[in-house]
Amino acid sequence: MRAILQRVTNASVTIAGEMTAQIGPGLLVLLGIATDDKPADAAWLARKIAGLRIFSDAAGLMNLDLVSVNGDILLVSQFTLLADYKKGNRPSYITAARPEQAIPLYEYFKDQMTTAIGKPVQSGVFGADMKVSLVNDGPVTIMMDSKTQT
Repeated sequence: MRAILQRVTNASVTIAGEMTAQIGPGLLVLLGIATDDKPADAAWLARKIAGLRIFSDAAGLMNLDLVSVNGDILLVSQFTLLADYKKGNRPSYITAARPEQAIPLYEYFKDQMTTAIGKPVQSGVFGADMKVSLVNDGPVTIMMDSKTQT
């Protein structure tokens, strides 16, 4: 499972001209699910994201986690995070999970994130053509992959 985290002051998802989700300060999480991902990957990634100390404390140091700042999460599915671009110029997405596998893992990840932060996670619509708007705070952008856990 791959994720791109962006610390934001606000973010939103618009589908077919209608805003379907929005958050204030917190994290925009772009999530890609691979064919070999399991629920354990989702659980680990959710715990890791919730515990990352990437929000500023009173001294201006990145020392606080999402819960400490009462931050929100906007979760957006993004299979293109699994792009294989080694051969040629057209990326292959063969390692991206098909919807019948990916949707249950996406929903499980969303549930795990909700539990980890103690409040509902906002989200886009899996597989939809979404327009994502954000104001990156910092900027702080972090890439994570559940395959790198120790």
